[in-house]
Amino acid sequence: MLHNQLPEQLRQLPKVDLHLHLDGSIKESTLWEIASEQGIPLPVAGFEQLTPFMKVTGECGSLLEYLEKFDFVAGFLHKADVLERIAYEVVEQAAEQNCRYIEVRFGPQLHRSEGLSCGDVIAAVLRGLRRGEAEFGVVSRGIAACLRHHSPHVNLEVIEAAAAFKDEGLVAVDLAGPEAAFPAHLHRAVFEYAQLLDVPVTIHAGEAGGADNIREAILRLGAKRIGHGVRLREDAALLERVRELGIVLEMCPVSNYQTKAMESWETYPIRDYFDAGLKLTINTDNLTVSDTSLVKEYTVLIEKFGFTLPEIAALILNGVDAAFLPPEEKARLRADVLDGFAQLGIEPSQAPASSSVSAAG
Repeated sequence: MLHNQLPEQLRQLPKVDLHLHLDGSIKESTLWEIASEQGIPLPVAGFEQLTPFMKVTGECGSLLEYLEKFDFVAGFLHKADVLERIAYEVVEQAAEQNCRYIEVRFGPQLHRSEGLSCGDVIAAVLRGLRRGEAEFGVVSRGIAACLRHHSPHVNLEVIEAAAAFKDEGLVAVDLAGPEAAFPAHLHRAVFEYAQLLDVPVTIHAGEAGGADNIREAILRLGAKRIGHGVRLREDAALLERVRELGIVLEMCPVSNYQTKAMESWETYPIRDYFDAGLKLTINTDNLTVSDTSLVKEYTVLIEKFGFTLPEIAALILNGVDAAFLPPEEKARLRADVLDGFAQLGIEPSQAPASSSVSAAG
């Protein structure tokens, strides 16, 4: 493999993105147009100057500092047509990366200041995803996120609304937000209710908080997937349990580095996790806030951790297998992705599940 051919090879790969936030993936030009339409002044003279307000540039001190970028756009996202447009454009951006499947997550309670209900928000986002799927051919589904700093009562509204859209493209619920200050156990009853309603669960855990949050998410909140999971290695017994149960980690290398989920690239455990046979997926988290793409994420894996194209393909297949899709839809997606690999002459290569993971120092 010639290194100068790598970007094009990565671009051509059929891709899957399971951890992608709607409000972290708004194009600067779109926000500029929305602000103009809504008569909201911006502190810049043109959309090109919005970058420092919407993207992490240079060093970022913590997850909390990273999350400040979301505060800047939050006030613009309370109209159904705006939410539909942004969802549509996320699918468009995914198509530019040759994604075949995406799951877009969003917090319904964050978009209600102008009278929308949780159901209205979900419906608007799903309309945008459906329209994008029809135009760009990227299978697109939604995940409704509860927020850690919200009360159980407020989060129960999200679960109930999500359940009503289970057959219309809303495929799971999530728990996101400041992990260290609001541990997962505070929302145990909320996600027990989600399980009662048969709504699949993925939980942000092990990013800014420790392995205990991962344990709680899996064993008590019913999570089949964990968003990030960087700090799983702090608990060797739990790591083995995660491997045995086939729990999937939705890892986002670029944002994990930006939020200081690890001290440096040298301490990022992704290679150890892969070699130990954990089920990993590679995702973007926030296209705009992190200024990233799946090509950038894969490039990091290759250049910093020695991943090969066959191993990248195996990670993509993990994403297919972990998708919150019915079996027949998942089978079609898998066939499509495998066909894409075959056209590129790439055979997926998963690491043997025999290595151990060293504890965090």
